[in-house]
Amino acid sequence: METGKEFNLGVMFRREHAPEQLPDFARRAEEAGFGELWVVEDCFYTSGIASAATALAYTDSIIVGLGIMPAVVRNPVFAAMEIATLARLYPGRFLPGFGHGVAGWMKQIGAFPTSQLKALEEVVVTVHRLLRGDIVTFDGTEIHLDQTKLVHPPQQPPPLSLGVRGAKSLALSGRVADGTILAEYAAPEYVAWVREQIKTGQKEAGRTAPHRLTVFAFTCVDADARQQLRPLAAAALAAGKIDAQIAPLGILPKVQELRENGGKQRLEEEAPDAWLDKLAIVGRPAECVQAIHRLVEAGADTVVLVPLPGKSLNELDVFARHLL
Repeated sequence: METGKEFNLGVMFRREHAPEQLPDFARRAEEAGFGELWVVEDCFYTSGIASAATALAYTDSIIVGLGIMPAVVRNPVFAAMEIATLARLYPGRFLPGFGHGVAGWMKQIGAFPTSQLKALEEVVVTVHRLLRGDIVTFDGTEIHLDQTKLVHPPQQPPPLSLGVRGAKSLALSGRVADGTILAEYAAPEYVAWVREQIKTGQKEAGRTAPHRLTVFAFTCVDADARQQLRPLAAAALAAGKIDAQIAPLGILPKVQELRENGGKQRLEEEAPDAWLDKLAIVGRPAECVQAIHRLVEAGADTVVLVPLPGKSLNELDVFARHLL
């Protein structure tokens, strides 16, 4: 697929699938020619580190990303130990990511921090230093370390990405991280806006290195793909969870009006197809290729194809046949 810009096309192993299905899926993704395979770590599903290790062990060359580890769940020393182990075993093939973690889940398990933003910053800063082989003493708001040092730091520390979406968190990613991971429903306008927020953070910190931008995108290659996506997108719009992502599109006032006067049902009935085309990769193959192209041109370095919930593992074959 020609876009005028180099990029990676990845695919996600969804959280709903049993972990014993991952080895075969990972091998098939590599054989099909995908550049990246992404696993997730959502509360009560499967371990992100264990999943990444499994995918790496059953493949030879594909890059494996983890999007994301909740920063407040692991002590940063142990997070660095896990990352360092995989980075040494599979140099250049592991892309770890951190995020705030879903607030409700973090409260449910007793891990909600005093400040989500400060916790994320302190974890990433200390993990970075540990991966470099530094002796780290740190007395922060959330993180406290005393003369900590990895015995086996990686020779090639992997880039650390943050899975974030709002302006403050994106600026933080620019200041302290090597990359950013965007959740589903990232329209091209939002991707371009994200790049500007990241640049602001980079400028504040004097960082000039390239910043890797990974975009997760719901994908459905089918003539009735929009109808399949519609209830899912309507639920997300009704819940208000993606307001930051749709604000750059200029549709937030209309979404709020529909939300307040009919909620999910009205959004499902009246949301234009044009909104769905912005928020996901849907339609016939040519339309999906164009949607990927728009995300790349807006600033994505990797586009990760995310099957809709309920789809079988055979979506991998559909994506490979039509989009690679």
